[in-house]
Amino acid sequence: MGSTAAEIKKHVQLYMMVFGALLVLTGVTVGVAYLDVGILAGIVIALFVASIKGTLVACYFMHLLTERGMLYWILALCGLFFVVLLLLPVITTHDNPMAGFVDPISGK
Repeated sequence: MGSTAAEIKKHVQLYMMVFGALLVLTGVTVGVAYLDVGILAGIVIALFVASIKGTLVACYFMHLLTERGMLYWILALCGLFFVVLLLLPVITTHDNPMAGFVDPISGK
């Protein structure tokens, strides 16, 4: 972070823009829940928006943009494994996206 008032003001302005983007993307995530796009597409869209939000938080609020190369590779590898783990249930149930869910009313 800068030491002069102008640099601090510039950083605060950037953080406020990232905060605004996070609010908009949260609204997009909520809006996707009301769209009739199907469960699988809704999950994929929500995960995509969540990954953008996570990237913004990691880059700006965790200051990863100012870090060097090896950290980027480790972060990218962690992100790749995270996405694979999130998509694993979707991939394994792609024939029937509702497989494994029990309707609490009918019990089926």
